[in-house]
Amino acid sequence: MKLKPISQQVVAIVGASSGIGRETALRFAKKGAKVVVAARSESGLATLVEEIKQLGGEAVAVIADVSEFEQVKAIADQTIATYGRLDTWVHLSGTSIVAPFDQITPEEFKRVIDVNLNGQAYGAMVALPHLKQGGGALIHVSSLAARVPFPLQSAYAASKHGMAGFLDSLRIELQHQKQPISVTNVMPAITNTPIFNKIRTRMGVAPAGLPPYNKPSTVADAILYVAEHPTRDFVVGDMGRILEMLQRIAPSIVDRLFLQVGFTAQLTGEPKSADAPDNLYAPISGYDTVEGDFGKLSVPSFTDWLDRNPPFKWGTVAIATAFGFAAALSGFPG
Repeated sequence: MKLKPISQQVVAIVGASSGIGRETALRFAKKGAKVVVAARSESGLATLVEEIKQLGGEAVAVIADVSEFEQVKAIADQTIATYGRLDTWVHLSGTSIVAPFDQITPEEFKRVIDVNLNGQAYGAMVALPHLKQGGGALIHVSSLAARVPFPLQSAYAASKHGMAGFLDSLRIELQHQKQPISVTNVMPAITNTPIFNKIRTRMGVAPAGLPPYNKPSTVADAILYVAEHPTRDFVVGDMGRILEMLQRIAPSIVDRLFLQVGFTAQLTGEPKSADAPDNLYAPISGYDTVEGDFGKLSVPSFTDWLDRNPPFKWGTVAIATAFGFAAALSGFPG
């Protein structure tokens, strides 16, 4: 399967007003892609489109709540109406509530599922008819929470696990149909975005993530890479890869780790009431930025760079293997 160079792509980015989505839209535009950006925040989209135009790029905005199918369909419709085709669909919209499960209402739990899981499925539903015409990339950004347990975020974790199952099933169906469509699940570990400023909490303090944090640019790099290189899954962040591997081979160890640090690490000392403004049902202003408040805890990712540069990756593996064999042979009597 061959994907177009980014400079030749028309890209729809859903959840683009802040954080990873905003950085991704800017990156696509800088590389010459024509972009359609969508989110609930009208002000965030307006400043994003203006920033893209100042870079010399092309962009149009669509205001949409992804829990409403017709509003998601409008994103695809506007993309076709403006540019005549769709080459890559990037879906990032998400929300959460930080609270013990027994303090989450049925309505809140459903809302997280509607945005994070159903909204992603709606995105695939509206994008696939267009991608089937000429091939392309279907990129869904979930989370390390699709593979690793995160206490205090049961609805979020449920939605991300659901996304992984949905994408795995969809990928096989499209392969069976011999459709030239790449389906990728991008799973970032904790990333320094404004999401921690915006999500609902019942913990009495402002929420945080389990450090170290990815930089939004690191996740954007992964998204742009899979837009040109068909990839099944892409876990973003060195710590995320370690935890994901450990979860596969020794999940009880991961359980114990999160029992020790998973609660306190997600809580700051800054008071925040349950009535503070949040983005669960509507956008809130003031956070239409790429970075969040934890820049000092952000680190680069070496393993991501290796995955985006396969010759170096396999060269590193070969060298490590050679040293391993040499060390093993040196232990045998000569």
